Amino acid sequence: ESDTASEISFQFNRHKKTPSIGSHSSDMASVSSVSGSVLSVYSGDFGSVDAQGTVEFALDYDEKNREFQVHVSQCKDLAVVDEKKGRSDPYVKTYLLPDKARMGKRKTSVKKRTVNPIYNEVLRYKIEKMVLLIQKLNLSVWHNDPLGRNSFLGEIEVDLASWDWSNRKLNWYPLKPRSLSAVNGVDHRGVMSLSIKYVPPGSLGKWPKNPPSGEVHIWVKDVKDLLQLRPSGVDSFVKCYVLPDTSKKSYQKTRVIKRDTNPVFNHTIVYDGFHTEDLKDACVELTVWDHEKLTNHFLGGIRLGLGTGLSYGISVDWMDSTQEEVAFWQEMMLATNEWIEGLLPLRSL
Repeated sequence: ESDTASEISFQFNRHKKTPSIGSHSSDMASVSSVSGSVLSVYSGDFGSVDAQGTVEFALDYDEKNREFQVHVSQCKDLAVVDEKKGRSDPYVKTYLLPDKARMGKRKTSVKKRTVNPIYNEVLRYKIEKMVLLIQKLNLSVWHNDPLGRNSFLGEIEVDLASWDWSNRKLNWYPLKPRSLSAVNGVDHRGVMSLSIKYVPPGSLGKWPKNPPSGEVHIWVKDVKDLLQLRPSGVDSFVKCYVLPDTSKKSYQKTRVIKRDTNPVFNHTIVYDGFHTEDLKDACVELTVWDHEKLTNHFLGGIRLGLGTGLSYGISVDWMDSTQEEVAFWQEMMLATNEWIEGLLPLRSL
């Protein structure tokens, strides 16, 4: 059924009411950093002001230093956020899309008590020109709140593939409301085809065919329509953990499929050590990554569990399965010893 397979044990103390958090705190920190890096462009927007005004900026690419430069000059006639005090404290933020996590955000300083801020700052990205040309620049203006309740003031999105790179002059552009796709939460990262199966302890007859404890089988078949980070495609692989265990024993991964936005993995992973009651508190996390020499880039993932927000009585942020993911996990729990097939959209965890 698959060309590669791996089997590992899933072990943790089921008698404790709290999981051993200290033993995997460093692993959880790395997962948290991934989650934070792929938050929405509009995360932290607490305002309800209408977008208005204009922004003046220029774009350039420094061939010698292989650097994309966004020269943010100034804004005019921005919306007033605090009407009582008649003030806004604006700053400008930029992302390269579609993969916000890959290059990260850049932002200017905050200019206080003005709707006509002057910045004259250059936001820089170290990036190859051929990679830049398959990106979009999202430039947005925000009011900075001391308590972090920032307000969105307007944005502009630039398709860098069609940009006139001979134009290095500063130009004015009208700020627009946030795009409908972003408002509706559209964040397409691809779709994973997989099957899962739960084998309860004592369900297959006598040992050696019968496992002494339950097993969860995960068959990662393929992924369609991954984010294309390079003109040649992506070099992708899938990581798997059974949370709350983020130790090396829990970690498994597929081989890397090169230059393909529709990779076929056909990889099966078997976790033993499962008791039926563990299925309520455990979560299978599958994440897809782009492989590069220096660092890997998160592309999207899924979490299979009951999505209760709790694991062994402890509140955890990773028990956040979508309705589709919960239904898939529940079907596996009900139909033991049977492969359950699914087609689940990848998301930013």
